[in-house]
Amino acid sequence: MGQTSQAAIAHVHRGDGHPSGGEDVAVRNFDDLVDEASRAPAGAWDFSWLTGRAVEERPTWRYFERVVDRAATVSTLLDVQAGVGSMIGNLPALPALSVATEGFASSVAVAVERLRASRVHLVVTSQTVPGLPFTDGTFELVISRHPIEVWWTEIARVLRAGGSYFAQHVGPHSLRSLSEHLMGPLPDASKRSAEAERRAAERAGLDVRSMNLEHPRTAFYDIGAVVYLLRLVPWIVPGFTVPRYRDELRALHELIEREGGFETSASRTLIEATKPV
Repeated sequence: MGQTSQAAIAHVHRGDGHPSGGEDVAVRNFDDLVDEASRAPAGAWDFSWLTGRAVEERPTWRYFERVVDRAATVSTLLDVQAGVGSMIGNLPALPALSVATEGFASSVAVAVERLRASRVHLVVTSQTVPGLPFTDGTFELVISRHPIEVWWTEIARVLRAGGSYFAQHVGPHSLRSLSEHLMGPLPDASKRSAEAERRAAERAGLDVRSMNLEHPRTAFYDIGAVVYLLRLVPWIVPGFTVPRYRDELRALHELIEREGGFETSASRTLIEATKPV
């Protein structure tokens, strides 16, 4: 889900309303909810446990649909930090050479099974040390949805001249009010700001063609959902444990009970950059 980006929150169940079946959650006390969330299996980026307990709106630009359109026009495609392979694995048409990279062992295990029957080559990379094991200029299109770290220099290197990097990044201060509820005030600076992203891309030799930022609404309907997410995505609150933040969690639980939910906003950046010819 690297630095303190909130990449994986986007995998929380998405919807427009309050959870169905929420009556059972509403009558349960703080200790029960926290204990349940603490014991729930949390691996391989499985966010299905949050269904009905948290919602996140999608950005209006429909990233996956735009990837589908672009993938249909190229012969070589790379999905960087592909997670469990859900995006590239769901493309209706794959280029002749389609490759996914991933570094988290739990995600790799799921991606292997998901992509086994497809023509996608899965390559295991480091999750922390930049490096893409491909020849210079291999790919016409590089995509990435919520990379933890953006390896701009490597992306530029493996792109063909005229090729594009088209990605949806976690933007600046995603879920900031949730982080601050537990941790207190945080610095304003962010390496995920639009200008920081633009400078990094240009330093790598890419031309930024477009960049858009949106703040989709995100809501949590019980404290168990918060605890589970913070276990699964530890960089939202680095060093998170229930004992360490129990008082803050209880205060948030009381707010959710009083107001019917806790609303915050995610942050998403859509970026397209090309390698000069």
